[in-house]
Amino acid sequence: MTAPARRGRPRSEDADGRILEAARELLFARGYDQFVMDEAAVRAGVAKTTLYRRWPTKDHLLVALVAKIQDEVPVDDTGDIRGDLNVYLTAIVTGLNRMRRVGRTGDHDDRSAGVIAELVAAAARHPDVGEAVRGLFARRNTLVLALLDRARERGALRAGTSSTVLFDQLAGALYYRLLVTGEPIDAAYVEELVDHALAGAGATPRPERT
Repeated sequence: MTAPARRGRPRSEDADGRILEAARELLFARGYDQFVMDEAAVRAGVAKTTLYRRWPTKDHLLVALVAKIQDEVPVDDTGDIRGDLNVYLTAIVTGLNRMRRVGRTGDHDDRSAGVIAELVAAAARHPDVGEAVRGLFARRNTLVLALLDRARERGALRAGTSSTVLFDQLAGALYYRLLVTGEPIDAAYVEELVDHALAGAGATPRPERT
């Protein structure tokens, strides 16, 4: 039995890549408010119909771009759950802080959530954008939850520790600062956050610095 033929032209991964790279360049050059879909198509060297067939609005396109940027951050498992979480979350924080500054000049407000706030608002307004945002985080979070599961299985975390709740504590704190308080998020904060979360999960305390 042969597989049914696919209708229409196959989606070009090359075109997708060029569009997303053009979107990245345009976003970081112009910011969210000045981001123009048609200009992204011109920069990518594709027809506007090609762009809009893939992503009907700039919010859809920018969710896909954020997914691509997140996929560039590896989730490594070295066997040291404290170190692995610090490395991963610090990389995420670096990306969030960069998104805070997108399209802003030297006098930008460091408390702004930037593009992330715009996408959260779009997700609340448009169910399909919300679905895309939730899908993005669900897919990425699967990798981190698996990392925590393996740490629990080898005894680095207390038996019965919920990987979901533990990661909610970590990620929730970062996005609370980003979206609500506007307080700085840096490597020192990540380290303290990880230490507190892991203490509650029964991890071996960090060795005292000498």
